[in-house]
Amino acid sequence: MSDTSRKILVTSALPYANGSIHLGHMLEYIQTDIWVRFQKLRGHTATYVCADDAHGSAIMLRAEREGITPEQLIDGVRAEHMADFADFLVDFDNYHSTHCEENRELSSLIYTRLRDKGHIATRAVTQYFDPEKGMFLADRFIKGTCPKCAAEDQYGDNCEKCGATYAPTELKNPRSAISGATPVLKESQHFFFKLPDFEAMLQDWTRSGTLQESVANKLAEWLDAGLQEWDISRDAPYFGFEIPGEPGKYFYVWLDAPIGYMASFKNLCAKRNELDFDSYWAEGSTAELYHFIGKDIVNFHALFWPAMLEGAGFRKPSAINVHGYLTVNGQKMSKSRGTFIKARTYLDHLNPEYLRYYYASKLSKSVDDLDLNLEDFVQKVNSDLVGKVVNIASRCAGFIHKGNNGVLVAGSTAQEPELWAAFQDAAPSIADAYEARDFSRAMREIMALADRANAYIADKAPWALNKQEGKQAEVQAICALGVNLFRQLVILLKPVLPKLAADAEAFLNVAPLTWADLASSLDEHTLNPFSALLSRIEPAKIDAMTEASKEDLAAEAAAPVISNGELEKEPLAAEINFDAFAAVDLRIALIEKAEHVEGADKLLRLTLDLGGVKRNVFSGIKSAYKPEDLQGRLTLYVANLAPRKMKFGISEGMVLAAGPGGSEIHLLSPDNGAKPGQRVM
Repeated sequence: MSDTSRKILVTSALPYANGSIHLGHMLEYIQTDIWVRFQKLRGHTATYVCADDAHGSAIMLRAEREGITPEQLIDGVRAEHMADFADFLVDFDNYHSTHCEENRELSSLIYTRLRDKGHIATRAVTQYFDPEKGMFLADRFIKGTCPKCAAEDQYGDNCEKCGATYAPTELKNPRSAISGATPVLKESQHFFFKLPDFEAMLQDWTRSGTLQESVANKLAEWLDAGLQEWDISRDAPYFGFEIPGEPGKYFYVWLDAPIGYMASFKNLCAKRNELDFDSYWAEGSTAELYHFIGKDIVNFHALFWPAMLEGAGFRKPSAINVHGYLTVNGQKMSKSRGTFIKARTYLDHLNPEYLRYYYASKLSKSVDDLDLNLEDFVQKVNSDLVGKVVNIASRCAGFIHKGNNGVLVAGSTAQEPELWAAFQDAAPSIADAYEARDFSRAMREIMALADRANAYIADKAPWALNKQEGKQAEVQAICALGVNLFRQLVILLKPVLPKLAADAEAFLNVAPLTWADLASSLDEHTLNPFSALLSRIEPAKIDAMTEASKEDLAAEAAAPVISNGELEKEPLAAEINFDAFAAVDLRIALIEKAEHVEGADKLLRLTLDLGGVKRNVFSGIKSAYKPEDLQGRLTLYVANLAPRKMKFGISEGMVLAAGPGGSEIHLLSPDNGAKPGQRVM
């Protein structure tokens, strides 16, 4: 334990309440959780809060498509997120939502303080308006022809083909990505936060040690170029908080999102009397405040957020810890390769602590991207956790139970004072690495200790000594030291592997271990029976996980979501010529048999009859159809799509469907008179 207990408040970036958590997201929450668990293990008062980011047009529009209220949508997504985090052993002290009264009150308070101090400006803004939908369009909801290279179907702020950036009004042939209507220019009064008022403060604060050097250097580029006022308002209809005294005007989602950190903590203070909101957030607070974020949202957290806090009379963060992106097998996560892996898909196949350890073994305090190499993942987990750490306990426990009724003999650590001292002496360096978020260094130093412990046991070979007359006392001393060294490793790894630590504590028959317990050993202490603490990763489980991730994609692809003529899932693909289109062999198919697929959440197995030729197809329409309702029905079938190996078998082609999703998926069917096997085109 350190000399003085600290008061620490920690946050991770708020996940958006419009989709599932994936392994890229989990990098941040695992990193933060490890750091918080380390602080708690050291005896500090560390509090970890987070929330779903629940506002914005995207959530409003998705709820509308699904025929539910935004509140129903965000409640369902929040429950899914919380389950994923809990199963990955991420231990929030509070997980809230930005759509809450605490956030409404704090957002209004901060805004009115900024307004009353002259930090809010208003002026008319001309932007595109969808006359059919009756709403102003954000850049991502406008599509058209790039004004630079003439590429079709580009978004309103940048071209994905040539990389050009431009104003939405520069797009040629603009259209609304929501309704397909041609947008019109319309003027509206907007509210702006005067970020330039805080330029001098930000110049000093960003160079005060609160940021990694590379992040501070990037921010210096923006500061040197001159800060611009920040548009913080959106017009109705919008799902969010209405600006006080301004009917029909709403806070932009990024205004109230970081305030959600404060709101979640305030909600927790109401539940825990020992926590006081002002002692953490008031100007001049001596508590420590840390934000963990990805490098894509640095400007919001390291420019807008501290300026808002300064202007509203609250304290600023002690540090903002920025991490890089996640790649898988050296490349951007890919749905087609099965490497865009959802948190739940991983959890369906693998132990969450495997990933927690692998991330820890790769994470440093830099902003570099982290690669999840799946072959290396298997090798490292099997070698380090199973082959080194758990191996120590499994080698020693049996001899202690059989030879001394499970009791550790006294004085074992004194027999190898240099080895025991090496473990003791390593703890401060490992603690420093944890504190600095240099987890990879901490894991290297811990595994070096594990290597020393295994080498000691291998050298002493208690299994051989136990066969010799009169050597049993020596065997007990060797194995007692081995168990004590294992206990040390468990303490050092506890922030990363809390479940393994809990299982080890049960085997060791001890109360929850703390960092202070590194200074002691177990003597004349009774162990509980040993059972396997971790199993090796079988490569087949990795294959099953990636195949299941492809299945998620196949289920989505089998039911493309079409709304008002616009594909909502992702942008339209590049144009193809007529010859490519004509190459599609579209046939009439009779659904001869439909059945559930064991282990698949979205798929049905369809046996199709193409006029005497049979095909097997997996289709992601389970949410909309009962198998018995499909049998005997005609549908449209892509007959010359290459067969695809899936977790559940081979899928030979694709049936066509459309709809907004969920229960609203509709198989495309031919008119009366069509016959199985007929070619449609």
